[in-house]
Amino acid sequence: MPPPPPAVERNDTDHRYEILVEGRRAGLTEYRDLDGQRVFFHTEIDEAYAGQGLASQLVQQALDDVRASGMRIVPVCPYVAKFLKRHDEFADITDRVTPAVLRWLRAQLG
Repeated sequence: MPPPPPAVERNDTDHRYEILVEGRRAGLTEYRDLDGQRVFFHTEIDEAYAGQGLASQLVQQALDDVRASGMRIVPVCPYVAKFLKRHDEFADITDRVTPAVLRWLRAQLG
């Protein structure tokens, strides 16, 4: 029997989406919420899972979830920003990164 496909779950407690491969966390994309905006600031895939397209799956499903929740995207994370350049279906819910958002994020992250 083939293994189940990777699954993406939102973990609100830790402010991140996680991609699970056979029940193990293979990567994550972290965010903080600001007035209806979900500010993505870091994405990583564990070395053991590199090169399998997991980051793209993770970000695609995270952004689909943002849309479904009626929020907007702010791509501070370079990977998310690069993904959005290739996927203009999210342009209508993407806000640009501003100095005010960066200051707020720095304060959030301490």
